[in-house]
Amino acid sequence: MTEPMVELEDIHLTFGAGTRSEVRALDGVSLVVNQGDFVVVLGTNGSGKSTLLTAIAGAARIARGRILLGGRDVTRWPAHRRAGMVGRVFQNPYQGSASDLSIAENLALAAQRGGARNRLARALTTARKAALRAGVQQLGLGLEHRIDVPMGALSGGQRQAVTLLMATMGAPSVLLLDEHTAALDPRSEEQVRQLTLGLVSRHKLTAIMVTHAMEHAVSLGNRVILMHRGRIVEQYEGTFKRRLREQDLHDRFTEIRNTELLDESAADLLRRSYV
Repeated sequence: MTEPMVELEDIHLTFGAGTRSEVRALDGVSLVVNQGDFVVVLGTNGSGKSTLLTAIAGAARIARGRILLGGRDVTRWPAHRRAGMVGRVFQNPYQGSASDLSIAENLALAAQRGGARNRLARALTTARKAALRAGVQQLGLGLEHRIDVPMGALSGGQRQAVTLLMATMGAPSVLLLDEHTAALDPRSEEQVRQLTLGLVSRHKLTAIMVTHAMEHAVSLGNRVILMHRGRIVEQYEGTFKRRLREQDLHDRFTEIRNTELLDESAADLLRRSYV
C-alpha cells in the first residue's frame, strides 16, 4: 500500500498579520501527497501556490496546523533541518546555486545537503569528480566535459538543468518545483521539462510542481490541485485527471471568479443597507 510522503493538516500562514496589508496566504490547507505522486498545483498570482512550497520547505513558519514529511512531524523544524528531505528548484535559474563555484562544486555541496558539512576540497576527490561527471552526463547537454566551469558561465537553461540535478541528489522525500521552467525560452523549457520527467521517473520521486500554465496541469503528473486565495478549491486525479482538458480548467476558474464576484456584490449590498 502506498504511504503518505507529505501531509498537511489545516495549515495557516498570514503575511502582515494585524496590519492593513494583511494577506492570508494559506487559509486552512489540508493535503496528502502519497509516495510517488506527481502533483501539479495550478493557480493565479496570489493564490498561495508558491507559499505552499515555501511552507513545506520550512522557509516560512506557519501559524497553525501540522506538516509531516515521510511520517515525521517537521512543523517546527527550520529549513536547514528539513534540507535533507526536501529538494527545491526555483523559477529563477540563478537562484539555488552559487555562480562563482564550478558545476562540480555545486553538485558536491548539494550531495551534502542536510548532512555533515565537510570541506569542499576534501569532497572533490578524483573519484568523486568522476561520479559527478557521470551524473551530469545523464542531462544530455554535454556538460560532463565542463564540470570545472563556473555555474555563472552557463545559460539559463543549462543552469536550471544542473540545479534540477542538484535538487534530486540523495533521493529527497519530496521535490518542490516552483514554476521552474517559466523563465526559460521555449527550447530550454522543453528540455528542462523532459529532464524533470526523466529524473522523477528514474528515481521514483514524490514531486509537487507549481505552475500557472494550464497545459502543464493537463499534460503532467497524476494529480492536479487548483488553488485560489490560499485555499485548495478543486482536485483532479485518476480518470478525472486523465480526461482533463485545458478548457475544463479555464471554465472552473471562471466559475470560481464569478461566484466570488457575486458574493462580494451581495456583501456590499448588505453593508450599504445598514448605512
